[in-house]
Amino acid sequence: MVAGDRYRAKALQLLALADGENNETAKVEFENLAAAFLRLAEQAERNAALIIEFELPSDEEGKAKPD
Repeated sequence: MVAGDRYRAKALQLLALADGENNETAKVEFENLAAAFLRLAEQAERNAALIIEFELPSDEEGKAKPD
């Protein structure tokens, strides 16, 4: 599953709940939660695209040099 797919699936479930809700307050809350899950999906995809490379210092580089 792609990084944001689970969040998008949850957003769709929440939108379906909002669509069937008669209570306006609950409907708005479901819609707000769905929007938050969509933002999480976008962030998950940005995070998955990050490539972080680093090198640990060698033993010689890691030792303190005497003054």
